[in-house]
Amino acid sequence: QVQVVESGGGLVQAGGSLRLACTASGRTFSRYATGWFRQAAGKEREFVAHISWSGASTDYADSVKGRFTIVRDDAENTVHLQMNNLRAEDTDVYYCGVNPSGRATIQCSGYDYWGQGTQVTVSS
Repeated sequence: QVQVVESGGGLVQAGGSLRLACTASGRTFSRYATGWFRQAAGKEREFVAHISWSGASTDYADSVKGRFTIVRDDAENTVHLQMNNLRAEDTDVYYCGVNPSGRATIQCSGYDYWGQGTQVTVSS
């Protein structure tokens, strides 16, 4: 069983920045692919960014390209999502998904373990 915890959410003004963290348990964290998704109440969870187990491959939703960056820190068992130039439409609950098999995907179904989410609110 892998435990996943997200942190770093909060309230920020439009144009500001936040850095989310996804920490997962397990001695083989360096083999986990990780994805960030976001979800508004009553809507489906949508892909934001993912990173492969090696960190060599990343992908982003078109809406966040050039503003968000995903990086991993295997020494801390953590994947960060740096969010810059935030917009009101980025307001959502952000979730981290982990796939211990190592494959990154834009599909929610591709991740076996999820955290409880962290709220990001951007005021305009």
